[in-house]
Amino acid sequence: MSKHKIIYTMTDEAPYLATHSFLPIVEAFAGSSGVEVETRDISLAARILALFPDFLKEDQKVSDDLLFLGDLAKQPEANIIKLPNISASVPQLIAAIEELQADGFAIPDFPEEPKTAEEKEIRARYNKVKGSAVNPVLREGNSDRRAPKPVKAYARKHPHRMGKWSSDSKSHVSTMSHGDFMNNEKSHTFDEATTVKIQHVAKDGVVTVLKDNLAILKGEILDGTFMSKSALVDFLKEQVADAKAKDVLFSLHMKATMMKVSDPIIFGHAVEVFFAPVFEKHAATIADLGVDVSNGFGDLISKLDELPSEKKAEILKDIQACYDERPDLAMVNSDKGITNLHVPSDVIIDASMPAMIRTSGQMWDKNGEQKDTKAVIPDSSYAAIYQETIDFCKEHGAFDPTTMGSVPNVGLMAQKAEEYGSHDKTFEIAADGKVQVVDAGGNVIMEHEVEKGDIWRACQVKDLPIQDWVKLAVRRSRESETPIVFWLDENRAHDAELIKKVNLYLKDSDTDGLEIHIMSPAKATRFSLERIKDGKDTISVTGNVLRDYNTDLFPILEVGTSAKMLSIVPLMNGGGLFETGAGGSAPKHVQQFVEEGHLRWDSLGEFLALAVSLEHLGKTFDNKGAIVLGEALDKATSEFLQNDRSPSRKVNELDNRGSHFYLALYWAEALAEQKEDEALGKKFYDVALELKANTETILQELVDAQGSPVDIGGYYSPEEDLVNSAMRPSATLNAILAKI
Repeated sequence: MSKHKIIYTMTDEAPYLATHSFLPIVEAFAGSSGVEVETRDISLAARILALFPDFLKEDQKVSDDLLFLGDLAKQPEANIIKLPNISASVPQLIAAIEELQADGFAIPDFPEEPKTAEEKEIRARYNKVKGSAVNPVLREGNSDRRAPKPVKAYARKHPHRMGKWSSDSKSHVSTMSHGDFMNNEKSHTFDEATTVKIQHVAKDGVVTVLKDNLAILKGEILDGTFMSKSALVDFLKEQVADAKAKDVLFSLHMKATMMKVSDPIIFGHAVEVFFAPVFEKHAATIADLGVDVSNGFGDLISKLDELPSEKKAEILKDIQACYDERPDLAMVNSDKGITNLHVPSDVIIDASMPAMIRTSGQMWDKNGEQKDTKAVIPDSSYAAIYQETIDFCKEHGAFDPTTMGSVPNVGLMAQKAEEYGSHDKTFEIAADGKVQVVDAGGNVIMEHEVEKGDIWRACQVKDLPIQDWVKLAVRRSRESETPIVFWLDENRAHDAELIKKVNLYLKDSDTDGLEIHIMSPAKATRFSLERIKDGKDTISVTGNVLRDYNTDLFPILEVGTSAKMLSIVPLMNGGGLFETGAGGSAPKHVQQFVEEGHLRWDSLGEFLALAVSLEHLGKTFDNKGAIVLGEALDKATSEFLQNDRSPSRKVNELDNRGSHFYLALYWAEALAEQKEDEALGKKFYDVALELKANTETILQELVDAQGSPVDIGGYYSPEEDLVNSAMRPSATLNAILAKI
C-alpha cells in the first residue's frame, strides 16, 4: 500500500450517510498534499455479503474488506480511520439479511435453531458478523482515548445540562455477591507456549470437547469462569421484589451486543423472571411460537400475531397484569411502550449507565417521567464503578462541566485481549458436571463444577500487548504530566496476574517523577472522581471492558457525549488506527433523515480523528503538507466549536451537511493563514475566498434540501447514487470542491 494513503471505512446508519457528505471535502483537501484517500466497506451488509460468495452471482460478489484491513493493521504503513459500525444483535442481523434478500441477493436465512450440518455451517458464518466482530480484527494496538482540548474548552464555555442530585435519591446499583463471573474466576499465566483444550466432563464421565487446540503463547494469561444460572435467577427474583418494595424502576444494564454469547442468555433469564407468570402459564404456546428470550421480550410480542385473536388477547391481558403487579420497568420509548427488556441492543451498559447518572440517577417510566431507578448489573466485575459514582453524586451533587477535570483512558485491547475475545470460548452448559482446561501434556490447568444452564467462558491476554499497554500508559503520563491509575483489583484472579506483569514491566520504563497507582476499580473510581471535582486530570489505565465503560462514563459527564472523544489506537507494528466515536444514537438520526431530510449526526469525531491521522502520516513518512493539513484542521475544529456549528436537532436548520460546509470553510481559512507551507497557503487562499463569498448560497441550497421524506433505497444497504444525491445537494459547494 502507498505510504501516503489514508483508508476511510464505510460503515452503517448515520455515520455512513454523513461520510458521503464529508468524504469529498477530505479527498479534495488531502489530495493537495499528495495524500490519497481510499474507502473500504465494513458495513454490516458488506460483511454479510463477503461471507457468502458461493450464494451470489459474479457481479454481486464483494471483497472481504474487513479481512484486508485486519492484515493492513499489522503493517507499519497502516493509517485507518474507523467510523462506528453496527455491532449486530440477532434481530438486527435478521433485518439486514431480509433487506439484502429483497434486493436480490440470494443469501440464506439465519438459522435460529440449526439442525442440519448445512444450517450449522451457515449459522457459524453469520456468527462472525454478530456483536463486536469488527473491532478485535482492527485493533492490533492498545487504546488511547481522551477529550481533545477544543472539545474540553467548548464544554467549559458552553456547559451541557446536568441533572440535580438529591442525597435521599433511591437510585442504586444491584449486583451479584456470589455465583457470577467475577466470583468464580480462575486465572493462569503460562510459563511456556502450549495448546489447551476446554472440555466438559458430565456426571456419567462422558467427555465433550468444547474447544480444541487453543494456541497459548509464553507469558499469556488465560482465565476461566462461569455464571451460575441458579444464582442468577435467584438474584433476579430478589431484585424484582426489591424494586417493587422500594418503588423504583427496574432496569437491566447489559452488554448484549458485544458479549454476544453470555449476555443475551443472561438477558433472556431476566425477561423470563420478570414476566414469569406469562412464561409459566403459556409455556407450551410460547415454545410453539419459537420465542427466543435471548432476543428480548420483543421477540414474544412480535410473534403474538401468529396466534388466534382470542389466544393473543389472553396473553396480552396476562402481560398487562405483570406490568400492573410488578415494579415499573425503565423505558426505552415510553410513547411506544418499549421497555428496557424489549430488545437487548437497545440498552447498552456503557452508554445507559452514564446517561442515567447524568439525569439525576433517574430513567424514564411508562408515563414519560423521570423516576429513581434500580440499575441491575448481574456480574459484579465492574458494577462498583457505577455505585461509587452514584454515591459520590449523592454526597457532592452533580459535577460542574465548567470546572471539572478529565479522565483520559489507556486501554488494554490489542490482539483480542480480555473479555471481548471470549466469544469463541463461551458456552452454555448442557449437563451437570465440570469444565476443565487441559494443556498439551494432559495437565488440568483449571476446573469448575457446573450445572446445566450455567454459562462458562474463558478469555486470553497475550504478553506483548500487556508490555505495550504499560509503555503507552507511562508515555501518556509523561507527555501530559498526569497521574496514571491501573484499575486492577488484587483480590480478583485475573487482575492479580496482571498486577505481577505491570510491576515487572514498569521497571522497563523511565518512571522517575511520575505518579503511578494500582487500585481496585471501586477505589480508582472514587480517587478519580475526587480529582475531577477539583479540576484535576487522572489517566485511567484499564482492561478491555473497563476501557469501554470509562470512555463513556467520564466523557458523558465531562463533555456531554462520548462521540467527541479523540480515540487513537497506536498499532503495535507502527501504524495508526483512528476511531471517530460512538454510534449509539445513529438509528434515531437515520429515522429523522428519511422522514424529513434532516441529519443531526455530529461528525466532530471524524474531524478530530482525521487531524491526528494526517499528523501521524506526516511525521511517519516526512510529508510536511500532511502535518500542515492536520494542524489547520485542528484549528478549524476549534473555530467550528466556538462558533457552534454543530448540527441542530430541528428540520430546516443547520444539519450535518451544513456543519461540513463550515468545517471546510474554517479549514481553508486556516490553511490560507498558515506560514509553514506557502504553496498550500496560496492554493487555499482562493478556496477560502470562494467558500466565504458563496456562504449564503450554499447554506440556502442545503436548507432547501430539507423538509420532505428522503428515499435512500434501504437501511442496511442503501443505494449509493441515492445517498450521494441526498448528502451532496449543494451544486455550488460541489463545484468549488471539484476545482481543488
